[in-house]
Amino acid sequence: MCFHKRWPALLALCIAATAAVPAAAQLARKPSYYQQQNQQGPVQPQGARPAVPSSLPALRSQGDFDQLARVYDAGTPMQLAHVLFVVDLKAKPAPRMYYIDTPRYQLHVRFLRGTRLAPDTAKREIDRNYLVPDRRFLFGTLSWQQNIGAFSYEFWEGDRLTAPLLRQADAQVKASFFAPVKFKTNSTLHERIAMETGIDYVSQEALIREQPYLPMNVGTATGRVRVVEDESGINALLPDDIAVLRQVPLSLPPVAGVLTERPSTALSHVNLLAKGWGIPNAYVRDAATVLKEHAGQWVALKVAASGYQVRRLTADEIAALPPRAVRTASAGATPGGAKAINPDLRETRLLPLASLRARNSAQCGTKAANLGAMQAARIPGTSVPDGFCVPFAHYDRFMRANGLGERIARMQQQPGFASDPKVRQKALAQLRDEIVQWPVDAATAASWRAAWQSQLGGGGVFVRSSSNSEDLPGFSGAGLYTTVPNVKTGDALEAAVKKVWASVFNPEAWEARGAAGFGAESVLMGVFVQTAIDSTNAGVMITRDPFDAGHAHVTYISAKRGIGIRVVEGQRVAEQVMYSSWSKAIQVLSRSAEDTALQLDKDGGVKEVPLQAGRNVLTDELVVRLANVGAAVKRTFNAVDQDIEWATVGDRIVLLQARPYVERRR
Repeated sequence: MCFHKRWPALLALCIAATAAVPAAAQLARKPSYYQQQNQQGPVQPQGARPAVPSSLPALRSQGDFDQLARVYDAGTPMQLAHVLFVVDLKAKPAPRMYYIDTPRYQLHVRFLRGTRLAPDTAKREIDRNYLVPDRRFLFGTLSWQQNIGAFSYEFWEGDRLTAPLLRQADAQVKASFFAPVKFKTNSTLHERIAMETGIDYVSQEALIREQPYLPMNVGTATGRVRVVEDESGINALLPDDIAVLRQVPLSLPPVAGVLTERPSTALSHVNLLAKGWGIPNAYVRDAATVLKEHAGQWVALKVAASGYQVRRLTADEIAALPPRAVRTASAGATPGGAKAINPDLRETRLLPLASLRARNSAQCGTKAANLGAMQAARIPGTSVPDGFCVPFAHYDRFMRANGLGERIARMQQQPGFASDPKVRQKALAQLRDEIVQWPVDAATAASWRAAWQSQLGGGGVFVRSSSNSEDLPGFSGAGLYTTVPNVKTGDALEAAVKKVWASVFNPEAWEARGAAGFGAESVLMGVFVQTAIDSTNAGVMITRDPFDAGHAHVTYISAKRGIGIRVVEGQRVAEQVMYSSWSKAIQVLSRSAEDTALQLDKDGGVKEVPLQAGRNVLTDELVVRLANVGAAVKRTFNAVDQDIEWATVGDRIVLLQARPYVERRR
């Protein structure tokens, strides 16, 4: 009736050295109305069912509920028992309640036809009972919510409930059920109606907030458990480590799997990297404590929608592991390997945004080229902040003039560089420090300042990476390179370009490219200098459901107030919603409770400013507009699903980036 079954999922936690031990249960979701049209029905417990009535007018005991309930995942910590119900609003002399034998009928429409309550009604007429106020039937579900220890009743997220309909439903359910029961809201419309009527309710967001497990990227892996206490330990991770992170880091080197103690968003840099690498990734409450006994041990990790398992490998299994060189070559690598864009070094001009198209990725990188393509698409209600590209040729000329090739060769010959991440991290930091001190040809630097003054008016700009090894179909490169925000002077512009160039040698970028098969010499950095905007709100969206690839009709959006840097960093949970173009429903996964936001500082850079807490970031109207814009961006890029960075300035939607949404499975 209401939701696709597995997100957010119940917890099925199995941590064992020799045996699996289940942990606390969590929220389950049933298939949505649309999925149920072709559903085969859940697998029920073994054994013959006793004869039960097709329906009951009331459930006066736990026994009544149990005999009619359909049970998903029976006998597991994610068990969800629920009974479908129908309220016949036009029955005489009064509305009549039917609690349905749910295993037998599975869908509301099958009950109506199977019991001759509405045997010949066309599907179109049945569907009207979800959409219009003057309907004959209310179709709902009553469930036992294990994570809050209470019963709830709910309606399909696309049901266009009205206040009178909810009042009738609430009265019917509470008069015919043996236990206290709350209305569960499954959309922003349902929340508004509940508040309007004063009916006590529990929101989907509140249930999700209580869950101790969230699968961000399902999959399996074998590796050594490494508990990372803080940011300083991130770059010491090896490709065959399963990282248990107490904080959500800004970036991550390639690893075999990730478990985090703090929830983040589906579009955080860490999760996008995990999806691109095809490694398992999940939020697990108290992960470091739960997995402490496995620290330093080789394990098999499985992250599934229903939960995760960690199993200690036997001595024989460890002995059978391939050599580290083989494991390192495969850990985190994109299947099939990704290829850097072959750069065109003949173009030395600074290319303005208005001239950029997809073909210019060879001179300026995909990020800059895609921005030009989005501007050229003239998507109604949107804009792209103006800017210009510093092409690959400028990076190549600068690095050749300063002997980068020889410097890299010496660095790679240092003892321990190839085998010790800490040695690599130190050497790369030294190289970055040298690069930002190397002089830029005076004429080249003058051309940057001239374009900044003439085209962009000498105002604040963001200096952004646009390399030939990011935003690719098989490798997103999210979060690997540096962006310098709100640069406001000519000297700062020159320094910012060199800082972005030097970020080619960020340790996380070096490790990720190595795992994906990019050689150091094949990577060149373009730079996009873009007008800074002081956004009202900002965020990211995916043009499909990131938790279920089959839901192409869903747009996932995360947002925060102010400048959107922290949305993609993933260190603080953003407001998250999903919008279905089928049901027209907006489902809230989380609301942002932050009391500060980032804004542009008048002296350059960004500053933190206080906010009024408790205000929603996304209105329903903005969600729908964003989803429509996302669909238009997807069409612009040949119907390939996109990961889009956006912002709002007043009522205007501003597009800041579009890259292919990369998701791999291993």
